[in-house]
Amino acid sequence: MSSRARSRFVRLRRRRGGVLVGLDLTAVADVEASIGVHGGRYLSRVYTSRELRDCATLGGVPDAGRLAARFAAKEAAMKVLRVGDEALPWQAIGVLSGPGGRPSLELTGAAGELARRRGIDSLELSLTHEGPFAAAIVVAGRERP
Repeated sequence: MSSRARSRFVRLRRRRGGVLVGLDLTAVADVEASIGVHGGRYLSRVYTSRELRDCATLGGVPDAGRLAARFAAKEAAMKVLRVGDEALPWQAIGVLSGPGGRPSLELTGAAGELARRRGIDSLELSLTHEGPFAAAIVVAGRERP
């Protein structure tokens, strides 16, 4: 890499230094299988009661596609939190549905504390699910030192 290109790279990297990105892709069939094998135990261990309400069909049945998107969001959030070897309860990361269905993340307990330690002061979330897959991207802003 030329010195000119290297200095351009360094300038770009400095400008983007306060942003972390996490991305995850989840197979809807994996969530369906977990529900089929573990039922309520899986649902109550991984999802908040609000997520379960938001992802239920009119008949009260969990919608695996919507739950898979939330699972992907939890995984993407763990990536921006740089969890590593720390144990983090799944329910410490919650996906909320705001006005117009706009998703957002709520970090509680250990996840909230980890975000504070990492200097994360803002989170943005985008979800999608289509056919056999669901995906989520989390963009986190960090305080400047």
